[in-house]
Amino acid sequence: MGGKQGMDVDETYGKAVKYDPSFRGPIKNRVCTDVICCVLFLLFILGYIVVGIVAWVYGDPRQVLYPRNSTGAYCGLGANKDKPYLLYFNIFSCILDANIIMVAAQGLQCSTPQVCVSSCPEAPWTVSNSELSQTVGEVFYTAGRDVCLPGVPWSMPVHQSLGQELCPRFLLPSTPALGRCLPWLNSSAWPELPGISSNNTIYQGISLGAHDISAKIFEDFAQSWSWILVALVVALVLSLLFILLLRLVAGPMVLVLILGVLGVLAYGIYHCWKEYQVLQGDPNASITQLGFTTNLSAYGSVPETWLAAMIVLAVLEGLLLLMLIFLRQRIRIAIALLKEASKAVGLMMSTMFYPLITFVLLFICIAYWAMIALYLATSGQPQYVFWAPNVSLASCETVPMNASCDPMAQPMNSSCPGLMCVFQGYLSTGLVQHFLFNLQIYAILGLFWTLNWVLALGQCVLAGAFASFYWAFHKPQDIPTFPLSAAFFRTLHYHTGSLAFGALILTLVQIARVILEYVDHKLRGAQNPIARCIMCCFKCCLWCLEKFIKFLNRNAYIMIAIYGKNFCVSAKNAFMLLMRNIVRVVVLDKVTDLLLLFGKLLVVGSVGVLSFFFFTGRIPALGKDFENPHLNYYWLPIMTSIIGAYVIASGFFSVFGMCVDTLFLCFLEDLERNDGSLDRPYYMSKALLKILGKKNDASPRNRRKK
Repeated sequence: MGGKQGMDVDETYGKAVKYDPSFRGPIKNRVCTDVICCVLFLLFILGYIVVGIVAWVYGDPRQVLYPRNSTGAYCGLGANKDKPYLLYFNIFSCILDANIIMVAAQGLQCSTPQVCVSSCPEAPWTVSNSELSQTVGEVFYTAGRDVCLPGVPWSMPVHQSLGQELCPRFLLPSTPALGRCLPWLNSSAWPELPGISSNNTIYQGISLGAHDISAKIFEDFAQSWSWILVALVVALVLSLLFILLLRLVAGPMVLVLILGVLGVLAYGIYHCWKEYQVLQGDPNASITQLGFTTNLSAYGSVPETWLAAMIVLAVLEGLLLLMLIFLRQRIRIAIALLKEASKAVGLMMSTMFYPLITFVLLFICIAYWAMIALYLATSGQPQYVFWAPNVSLASCETVPMNASCDPMAQPMNSSCPGLMCVFQGYLSTGLVQHFLFNLQIYAILGLFWTLNWVLALGQCVLAGAFASFYWAFHKPQDIPTFPLSAAFFRTLHYHTGSLAFGALILTLVQIARVILEYVDHKLRGAQNPIARCIMCCFKCCLWCLEKFIKFLNRNAYIMIAIYGKNFCVSAKNAFMLLMRNIVRVVVLDKVTDLLLLFGKLLVVGSVGVLSFFFFTGRIPALGKDFENPHLNYYWLPIMTSIIGAYVIASGFFSVFGMCVDTLFLCFLEDLERNDGSLDRPYYMSKALLKILGKKNDASPRNRRKK
């Protein structure tokens, strides 16, 4: 009965791998896999390049790269070649523009008039009452203030030019930033601005010294960049040491972590018990008297809450103890695999720096998509319309607002205050504009597909290198000379289509998640609670599906790297192999996650603490050569060092995690494929053989590699 039941289980998840006398690790005599998908992927890349060319031909990114004045003309180009900077008449009206997304989409335009100038104002100035009766030429042009809109005549009275917003009422000392004159935000250097009091909220908010802050931040980076690099080197060394020393301390470290988790749960039980005893004697503290309330902190004052928490923690503590008792053998196997992975990384140190290649490829993919998106968003002919700040005035009723106009023509002779010909957007007519949405969707699909393909390439290459380590019977003598480069070229040559297939499946799920998030964002205000619950369930299901596909793809790429079969067969074989050893999978996964989490915390925490003590000057005994720089904001290099350390640790530990997963699948294959006999010896380490109670009868000699 038991044998039949075991047979049924084997039939459900496939049969064990059969012995192949010619197998000696990653297959070298391969054929191209998933050729159809490879062709589709290459055609898609060609189309992606064509989209980029079309966007480059018809796009006009100058509206983002170059500032534009109120007439739509670019500063620093054409007629304004000698006027590269943009001056805002009233910078405060820009701050009052609440919709920053629309402001960014319009090329950082705002509702105040803007004019191109040759240099930003250096001194504060405002129109005095005595100058209102003078002409524009006397007050502005003669004094060298060429800050009025183009075409304003010299003879126009100043009060008329101010009423129509053709000239600014005041000038603030400013400095160019991104081609725009931004004021020095030291309010003591400002004049008394008309219509804006010194106690105005916006006035005070701008006076926080953003320009000074940016200058200080730049100064801090200039003084501390070398020490930030030192901190990143420390993070790199710590990550390498942690991985390489795992072969010695993996066992004690896992034991300490497990005992730490048990200790935290035990303390939680003790704390809950003490709180329960304190509150139990209070007759007014009861859940029945408290009832239901949205104030969650109120539940901490009733004994039933602490009793329930104590029971939950006690159950978790008991379950964890039982798991440790019954799964101790599998935990020992997981520790041995971690030690073996550390040894593999130590013998193939080049694998630790492969994430740099992945990072460069990811950067190229993102930069290419960003350029396409920028050019597509600015394709088409610019359109200009009449605009006024207050269209409700009687003098503006006869003006055809939103009608097309010529920005290079003379200002319209109208009594409507502030009437201008402004840039509205790009015309949607034309062949490219007709398919603009489709081109943008194509670009987004290209971004996701190429990013996932690059990540898949990295996983498959690393799997091929680490698999060559495991299936080398005599280590390190039988390991190939250049395992990483051999795996890289082998993967590109034979399995581009398989990687594209797996990346496409993941891309479709991610696109579905993006669409669902977009729909949820658009309908958020109109949804009822039931619809929001359904939407949340859909998002949760897609999130779980994405996680599962990532897990399946990762193991499929390992099987592709070893056997060279297509994606579907590799995914099926990997899934069946894992399901036949599901308990070992769970134990190894959780032990590895716990250890790598501890490693990240150790690296990031060490770099953070060292950076804090160094940059705050709390290490006085370093000497003059190692003096901490004098900084305005010491937290800036500290946070930069911490973020950089996290990125470095994540890159190194992702390689180690891939090594563990690859060796684990090879270990499972080894158990099913071999039996320790002379003809079928195990390839696993002696530590694993000892834990499993197995051994090889004899060491084979002159084993021929395929």
